[in-house]
Amino acid sequence: MPIVTIQVTREGTAPERESVSASEKAALIKGVSEVLLDVLNKPLESTYVVIEEVDLENWGWGGLPTTEYRRLLAQEREIPPKG
Repeated sequence: MPIVTIQVTREGTAPERESVSASEKAALIKGVSEVLLDVLNKPLESTYVVIEEVDLENWGWGGLPTTEYRRLLAQEREIPPKG
């Protein structure tokens, strides 16, 4: 019995959205289950898919919290290159 955990950021897929929609989650569950069926021959009814939404303040990259990293990226884009 496979158990697959998918972590997604709780930001949605558009600026005004704060979460992944129910239809997007259903598509993830279906797609992952079908991959396990196709690749490992695991029946759909024996595959469990868990989707975890991670709040913005609970993840980061580049050694920084996400909001700080994005702020620095935005600043870099505003400064024209020298030369």
